[in-house]
Amino acid sequence: MWSALGWGALSASSLVVGAVLGLARQWSVRLIGLVLGFGAGALISAVSFELFEEGAAEGSVQSVAFGLAAGGLVYFVLDGLIERIGSSRRSDGQDGQAGSALALGAFLDGIPEQAVLGIGLGGGQGVSVALLVAIFVSNLPESIGSASELRAEGRTRRFILRLWIAVAVVCWLATPVGYGAADVTSGNLKAIINGFAGGALLVMLVDSMIPEAAAKARRPAGLATVLGFSLAAGLSSVS
Repeated sequence: MWSALGWGALSASSLVVGAVLGLARQWSVRLIGLVLGFGAGALISAVSFELFEEGAAEGSVQSVAFGLAAGGLVYFVLDGLIERIGSSRRSDGQDGQAGSALALGAFLDGIPEQAVLGIGLGGGQGVSVALLVAIFVSNLPESIGSASELRAEGRTRRFILRLWIAVAVVCWLATPVGYGAADVTSGNLKAIINGFAGGALLVMLVDSMIPEAAAKARRPAGLATVLGFSLAAGLSSVS
């Protein structure tokens, strides 16, 4: 359990680190796009080699496929609700609160990611370095972008830091929950959880992360994505 708490805190800390970095300086649009592209590549590798492959090893491919569909659908619905809330605020003449939407997105991503990390530890598989790197790297652009947007909307530094600390703590707690679930869940249920996280991430990647990377960094975004994938894939055999 202590290992789950420690590794979970390390991966979730990137949310707070990103918020601090977002407040510390003015980030160029191009640089944020490159970081987004690199994080997207790392997450694609994690979905392929850590979530789907290990989920299929724990249970059946059908269970992983079910989890993929469920995770994708849940993320799609919740993300749509967030988008509609932002649109209604803009139509009323209020701020669109893009920073808050990014924070909620990171919250939705972080819980299944951290739970999968805990499940791996609870199942005696050790720390998945590739998944850890993917979580850490992909969290940074979300929190950097959110902190920058919230600052532009007039939020105080204290509010922004408190918000991201709260998001990080909740995501961190998902790691020991996953650790405990590893002892009481069947192989197929573990496969569904892996698939759920992978499905949510895939929808987020296609709908948000990759388009944002391409729009901000343009052509170099593809290269950054490949580099992120290469790093995470190379680390996938390290535990």
